[in-house]
Amino acid sequence: MKGEIVRVKCIRHKYADKTEVEICGLSFVVYKGEKVALIGPNGSGKTTLLNHIIGFLKTEEGEIKVFDVDPYKNVNKIVRKLGVVFQNVDYQLIGPTVYDDIAFTALNFGMEKSEVIKRVDKIMKELGIEHLKNKVPHYLSGGEKKKVAIAGAIIHGPELLVLDEPFAEVDEISRKRIMKLLDRMNRDKNTTIIIATNQLDIVRNFADTVYVMEKGRIKFRGKPKDLLKKKLKVEVCRH
Repeated sequence: MKGEIVRVKCIRHKYADKTEVEICGLSFVVYKGEKVALIGPNGSGKTTLLNHIIGFLKTEEGEIKVFDVDPYKNVNKIVRKLGVVFQNVDYQLIGPTVYDDIAFTALNFGMEKSEVIKRVDKIMKELGIEHLKNKVPHYLSGGEKKKVAIAGAIIHGPELLVLDEPFAEVDEISRKRIMKLLDRMNRDKNTTIIIATNQLDIVRNFADTVYVMEKGRIKFRGKPKDLLKKKLKVEVCRH
C-alpha cells in the first residue's frame, strides 16, 4: 500500500476567543499521490482541519501526523514539502509584483535564480497570467489573486499541495487551466493534493477520494461515484 502522508483522528482546537472546534468521526487519511476532495457546508470545520495539516494551528488533543510528524511542532521539517493556498489569499500575497510573489518561496528555499525564472515563466504561461507579471498583487481581481497564489504554492515542486477553496471567484476557463496543471503535477511528480471545495464537478472529475464534513464530523469517506450514489445532503455547486 502507498505510504501515508496525512493522518488526522479526533482533534480539538481552542481559538483565542475561546471557541472550541472538534473534528471527529472517520479518520482523515491521505496517501502518497492521492487526490482528495474535502467537502461540506460553511462552518463544517474544513478550514480548521486544513490549517492543522499545514501546521498553522496547534491541536489540544487527538492524533495528527503529516509526513510522520506533528506538523505544528515540526513545521520546519515539512515546510519545504508543502504548497498551500489559503481561503483568503490576501494573507499570502507578499511580493511587490506578481513575478516577485510567485518566485519568493523558491528563492527563499535556495533555488538557483535561473531555474526560478524558467519555472515562473512556465507556470504563468500555463495559468494564462503572463500579462500580470509586473502588476501589484493586491490590486488584482479575486480570481487573478487565486491564480497568483496557486502559482506561488507550486513553484518549488511540493510533495503535498493543500488548497482551501482554490476555485472561488475563478472563471471556468481558468478553472480548467488550473485543473490541467494540477493533474499534470499529480501524474508526473506524484504530487499529493488535498482540495477543500463545494464544486461538484471538481469532486466528480478530479478526486480519487472524497470526504464529507458536517458540524465538525467526517461522516463519509469513499469514491466520488459512491458519494453520488448515496445522495447525501451536501451543499455543493454544480459548476
